[in-house]
Amino acid sequence: MEARIRMPKLQERIMSADDAAGFIKDGMIVGISGFTRAGDAKAVPMALAERSKRLGTPMHIQLWTGASVAEEVDRVLAEAGIVTRRLPYQSDRLLRDAINRGEVMYTDQHLSLTVEMIRAGQLGRLDVAIIEAVAITEEGGIIPSTSVGNSPTFALMADKVIVELNTRQSALLEGMHDIYLPGARPHREPLPLQEVDQRIGTTFIPVDPDKIVGIVLTDRVDHFVDMVPGDEETDRIAEHLLDFFEYQVKTGQMPPELYPLQSGVGAVSNAVLSGLKHASFRDLTMYSEVLQDSVFELLDSGVLRFASGCAITVTPEHASDVMRRLHEYKDKIILRPQEISNHPELIRRLGIIAMNTALEADIYGNVNSTHVGGTHIMNGIGGSGDFARNALLSVFVTKSTAKGGRISSIVPMVSHVDHTEHDVDILVTEQGLADLRGLAPRERSRLVIEKCVHPDYRDAMIDYVERAEQRGGQTPHILEEALSWHERYRETGTMQVRRPQLAGQR
Repeated sequence: MEARIRMPKLQERIMSADDAAGFIKDGMIVGISGFTRAGDAKAVPMALAERSKRLGTPMHIQLWTGASVAEEVDRVLAEAGIVTRRLPYQSDRLLRDAINRGEVMYTDQHLSLTVEMIRAGQLGRLDVAIIEAVAITEEGGIIPSTSVGNSPTFALMADKVIVELNTRQSALLEGMHDIYLPGARPHREPLPLQEVDQRIGTTFIPVDPDKIVGIVLTDRVDHFVDMVPGDEETDRIAEHLLDFFEYQVKTGQMPPELYPLQSGVGAVSNAVLSGLKHASFRDLTMYSEVLQDSVFELLDSGVLRFASGCAITVTPEHASDVMRRLHEYKDKIILRPQEISNHPELIRRLGIIAMNTALEADIYGNVNSTHVGGTHIMNGIGGSGDFARNALLSVFVTKSTAKGGRISSIVPMVSHVDHTEHDVDILVTEQGLADLRGLAPRERSRLVIEKCVHPDYRDAMIDYVERAEQRGGQTPHILEEALSWHERYRETGTMQVRRPQLAGQR
């Protein structure tokens, strides 16, 4: 244990998860490590739920994270009724249901902004931070595990820090992190990062060791979830986008190695990245949040030269292989705080190609990435807005239909707007790719219908646009019909118009 806790006086602060949970009192604000289920605090949050049940006294906290944490954590805390407010991102079904019932107040935030608001005191004072680590340095610095997330600022701002020292996480992770915190505003210096593979910080999270009130020893794997495999439709989406990149290189609009890539999490995004193995591009770089299976496939194939991210989030079947081979990736990967991986200044400077997923998009390029039917949250906006608003090229991908064709993912007007038409350059479905750059709304609508809408919905969409254009306007709409597709789905179970059968037809 001396190799993992290298500051002797901190070895005396080892305690059980239950004892550590005792530092958390009713009404406190608690920040825990974790980003897309990687490197999240595991033992103490669950001990807190058990402690609350055992003592039989109501316990309520506000819970802050980097992004999503393991379902086992969010679910246990939600079931125990402990969390009253949650930010900035979540993905657990039971917690989501509680949010949509109004039992948990959920603040959905751009992931680059959370710690800025915390440091400015806009969200309240952080009482306790719980951070997973692989080691503690001689000076008391915390070596994070498979994610960085918001942990550096949590450790800086919290009154008390609890460290979950996870011996299951590889000690080889030490040295892969680059911890940098921006200076104070309004006279902040420019962030000194100009290359994807550049290091600008430390390999550990600086923290006052006197604030570390407890160290909990754990031996638990990250609770990654299986990713839905790609299919014929996701493969076609990837083909459309890769053909577009090839054309951009051929016409001199992009260099042969493209620009640094960012990709959201999910089957579609993973398929796009995996498709790069079969393209002609080489020496690629990535400046993103999550490093998922496809990133390691590209590193292994030699297509990807370097990847900067915030978390290593791989599927269970790939996790052991990736962790076993960390020594091979150590000079090819950097893990940064999410405010650095998502920082608008750096996204703009590096010229990122941002590829994110839409729940639905409309004919003018507005994108909904968070809400079903305009009201019910799925997960959250995450970092997609940080990248879409500042990227050199902002791409959103989605299948053209959902629920077996009963839902059109391209609609006259989105039911909830996360990314406005001003932040969306490219829309891609399995039907085709619409390059919306430089186009007026009337031009956008026609191109989206031609390239992205499923044939089952194309005629209805053309009819809507033609009638809307007769009314006039820069962005033509029939307001009383703009959301009628969503209403039709709610009432009949499909967005398609069911035409009455003629006599004698079956």
